Amino acid sequence: MTVPLLDLHLQYASIRDEVATAIDRVCASQHFILGSEVSNLETELAAAIGVPHAIAVSSGTDALLVALMAVGVGPGDEVITPTFSFFATAGCVSRLGARPVFVDVDPKTFLLRLDDVVRAMTPRTKAVIPVHLFGLCADVEALAARLPAGVAIIEDAAQAIGATIRGRQAGSMGALGCFSFFPSKNLGAFGDAGLVTTNDDALAARVRLLRTHGEETKYHHTVIGGNFRMDALQAAILRVKLPHLSGWTARRRENAATYASLFRAAGLDSTLTLPYESPDTRHIYHQYVVRAPRRDELMAHLAARNVGAAIYYPVPFHRQVCFADLPCASGAFPVADAACADVLALPIFPELTRDQQEYVVRSIAEFYQ
Repeated sequence: MTVPLLDLHLQYASIRDEVATAIDRVCASQHFILGSEVSNLETELAAAIGVPHAIAVSSGTDALLVALMAVGVGPGDEVITPTFSFFATAGCVSRLGARPVFVDVDPKTFLLRLDDVVRAMTPRTKAVIPVHLFGLCADVEALAARLPAGVAIIEDAAQAIGATIRGRQAGSMGALGCFSFFPSKNLGAFGDAGLVTTNDDALAARVRLLRTHGEETKYHHTVIGGNFRMDALQAAILRVKLPHLSGWTARRRENAATYASLFRAAGLDSTLTLPYESPDTRHIYHQYVVRAPRRDELMAHLAARNVGAAIYYPVPFHRQVCFADLPCASGAFPVADAACADVLALPIFPELTRDQQEYVVRSIAEFYQ
């Protein structure tokens, strides 16, 4: 049996005709940048996420970048981020001339720890970026209660569309929320695309201005922005996929529950550390990440049995060469270091069958016999 980490062919087969119709519609219009496809997607996503403003942009990375620009992050500022995340979380801070300040993560959730954030605060702190990692929501409300006025919360919700905590959705709680529609995401485009969300009218207007080079009227620029526009083809494809998202999310959650049952039945729940989900959260399982002893050997064993797996992430920010000159890079982040040594993502995509999951669990059980 072969079990890939992700199989987008199966998803595409189920919506192929809808996608073809949407692409034909855009081609017939010959309107490829922004336009009605993008504005309609923005309306639909705002309703789905529960915010008044959703601004479509060119990628998840650009979503983070333009959000930081919108709150005025620049040289001399500090932005607190977890040290365990995808590179863009910290990279966008440095691109604006500001300094990323790293904090460790919780060993159960991999989310930033509030006490560490408070300790990392200085008069230069301009923003904090909580990352909703792997599809699990960070506690943004609790974070907000501990921050001084004037420090913006920018949610990195790149992996968390549809995730909730106490009924509130990822991307609806901070000053701004940032989503990625990279093809492998739960809601994925056919290329790069992203989204910025906010409840604030002024911030929404600022993001829209920055999205188009700071252009208020054609060729008249009031600020320096960037080219952060989403193209109409990606918007049309995302509009096809969005009505399917809740069903796909339900399947991911069912698959996660099946794994938990199978791992318990195989006696592996005391060997592996399974993903954590508190009663007040709704995990959307962008990734199903376990902590595994002898992780690298296990991964090689799974590869030999045609089981896909991946490491998210092998190197924390504080050990990245490009951040070696940061004062915070010399700090101790033992939880993140330990996570990088033993985390392993297993297949969790919606079309995964029970037979495939049983094969994955059997293969892992063979390794630990």
